[in-house]
Amino acid sequence: MSSEFQPKWSKEELNGDGVSKKELVVFLQESGNNDFLLSHKLNGKLNNVVKTAKKPALIAAYEDLFVTKRFRSDGEQSAAEIKQDKPVTAVQDDQSENKGPEPLKYTKTVLKKGTGDRCPKKGDRVGVFYTGQLDNGTIFDTNTEPKGRKPATPLVFKVGTGRVIRGWDEALLTMVKGEKAKLTIQPEWAYGQRGNSAGGIPPNATLIFEVDLVNIE
Repeated sequence: MSSEFQPKWSKEELNGDGVSKKELVVFLQESGNNDFLLSHKLNGKLNNVVKTAKKPALIAAYEDLFVTKRFRSDGEQSAAEIKQDKPVTAVQDDQSENKGPEPLKYTKTVLKKGTGDRCPKKGDRVGVFYTGQLDNGTIFDTNTEPKGRKPATPLVFKVGTGRVIRGWDEALLTMVKGEKAKLTIQPEWAYGQRGNSAGGIPPNATLIFEVDLVNIE
């Protein structure tokens, strides 16, 4: 099955205006296997992925697909049905087998005290502004800058459910609304040995985030 997949566009075509984000996402969801889609955050409903994905990351994923040859095989569930919940289950199983608490793989430094009266619980929706950088100071992602005429908006997700890296899930459960903190997250609770090439994160990278918890629902 994998031998049927061939590159559809040249590098020049991808970098031009002739190939849309939607075309790229459709091709990647139809061509990549579930492991590939999860590693590049391309699982989920088509319109949602197109809305949140950035074209440079999609181009990097397209190139990675033909390097790693993680092509879709018959019988795999559709991209819209894939949920990234296996790592959470694995973590819970590991903890149940340990006699003592698992050592923390992050450190937190409070930069600004919050005004809230409670920390979020697992499953609560939280809103977060953040800037992430490597330990050499290279910024790889942020949502604090406005996009054109649109103001910056917080990242909203259900905390403690595996929607983000574990270092975030664990640290945010200790924060209150309005708190701003610096998180230094070890690779084991970030992207581990594989890294995230599409996001500019190398293997075994320690990540440093400034996170501002602006809302808890």
